Amino acid sequence: MSFSIPHLLVFLAVVILLFGTKKLRNLGSDLGSALKGFKKAMNDDDIEPQNDDKLDNK
Repeated sequence: MSFSIPHLLVFLAVVILLFGTKKLRNLGSDLGSALKGFKKAMNDDDIEPQNDDKLDNK
């Protein structure tokens, strides 16, 4: 079962009709900010243990 361009266009049209463009735009921005926050938290976790190790050695 493979999807072609017409199948994807019909699916996209149905999604837009069901949810509307405003809700989809809000969903996209919410998802983007959630991913950005997740990446920031992951980077903060990587930095903190290195600082804790340096403090323990002094």
